[in-house]
Amino acid sequence: MEDNFVINIGRQLGSGGKEIGEQLAERLGIAFYDKELINLASEESGLCREFFERADEQTSQNIIGGLFGMRFPFINDGAIPSMSCLSNDALFKIQSDVIRRLASEKSCLFVGRCADYILRSHPRSLNIFISSSHEERVARLSKLHGISVHEAEEMMTRVDKRRAEYYNYYTYKTWGAAASYHLCIDSSVLGIAGTVDFIEKFIKQRLQK
Repeated sequence: MEDNFVINIGRQLGSGGKEIGEQLAERLGIAFYDKELINLASEESGLCREFFERADEQTSQNIIGGLFGMRFPFINDGAIPSMSCLSNDALFKIQSDVIRRLASEKSCLFVGRCADYILRSHPRSLNIFISSSHEERVARLSKLHGISVHEAEEMMTRVDKRRAEYYNYYTYKTWGAAASYHLCIDSSVLGIAGTVDFIEKFIKQRLQK
């Protein structure tokens, strides 16, 4: 446990945050978790993956149709137990427990999911936020999803708003604000590869690896 460390990455949509996280985790030889956390939370709680997907990085107030008060079918029997009434806050708690367990077992890199706040008491934790220029983000999203510039801009606005509300709601901090992280970096300045190089050096110097 003494040698374990965690890297937590927040990111603007289209900034390349996930790609940067994947490359960093590979270089550092540590586990990478993004959407994988949904599967783990589902498996460990016995609740259907669908509900964690709907609640992913959204506050209780923002779930379409509202998860609060809904009854959640368990994986094992497919039935709807009379006492399985959970709010999105309860789903956040389940996912938080998974993040804490993983961080206690090994070195990890987490993307999103308020992992920086959840692991705030971890002795070897680094929190990084990745942004990018408007033009780079639009170009990346347009290419990745095969959508127009206008559609990419709408997606950026919608998803960043959702991520900010989720982060601010659960952490009482400000998403994307420098004071919330150890390092904030614009990936459009150095490019994806250069950003990975820079963050890797920062991590090793900070952790003296």
